[in-house]
Amino acid sequence: MDITLIIAIATMGGLGFIFAGALAFADRKLRVEEDPRIAEVNEVLPNANCGGCGCAGCYDFAVKVVNGEAKINGCPVGGQEVVDEIARILGLESTQSVKLVARVLCKGGNAEAVKKEGTEYLGPQSCAVKTIVAGGDKMCLYGCLGGGDCVEACQFGAIFMDDNGLPVVIEELCNGCGQCAEACPRGVIEIHPEDRELFVFCKNHDDPKRSKEVCSVSCFGCAICARKSDGAIEMRDFLPEIDYSKLDISKIPIDKCKTGAIRLMHPEKVSEIFEREKIDIKVT
Repeated sequence: MDITLIIAIATMGGLGFIFAGALAFADRKLRVEEDPRIAEVNEVLPNANCGGCGCAGCYDFAVKVVNGEAKINGCPVGGQEVVDEIARILGLESTQSVKLVARVLCKGGNAEAVKKEGTEYLGPQSCAVKTIVAGGDKMCLYGCLGGGDCVEACQFGAIFMDDNGLPVVIEELCNGCGQCAEACPRGVIEIHPEDRELFVFCKNHDDPKRSKEVCSVSCFGCAICARKSDGAIEMRDFLPEIDYSKLDISKIPIDKCKTGAIRLMHPEKVSEIFEREKIDIKVT
């Protein structure tokens, strides 16, 4: 065998041996041991990677919850079962998981919202495109555009578009991940605790005259609800803003709202509670 070839083989073999040794040494000295509980927590998570917890994904949430940087009930999709499992893995006392659901805070569908005159929008139906190109075909510049971007964004099939061009949330399927809210360019979808009942179903900040012209169910800023709320509701740019920490639903004159812009999500449920507790919801 040629001496040059022998030298080359020996050299390459020696270098390979040296590099392998260096890598083995570096692996031993520089290795960062991962807390095995991270893998356990990640295993019990739904792995939807929806971002509803505010983290980059389920694994990121697992890392943060094990390191004490996230709450054990921070996963809105997992529910109480996941909270209990995480608590068991970390040796903590389980806490109550508050179910979050999406709320569509606009009732201005095709029948209620006034359409623009003299023009017909023929472009892409996506809400994201409509709001940039022409603002859609409705006069209201704050309400639902009806393009269904929220439906496309939902991974759980919890939203559909009704015959009136408005999104409807199927509460039993909704996990409160917030993807639909992020997809809505008008911000008419918000994520709230399931037991929160009173909402302002309008996002219009126009003056009273203009708001009446663009939608039959818009809030026109009469402020009756705010005056009766004992500080729980404040008017901001002609629209009521609710401070739920101060809210007493029984004090809100819901029946006085002429357009029904402020109303209960489940009137029948709240009425049962009020009847049981002998509270009159119709405060004048």
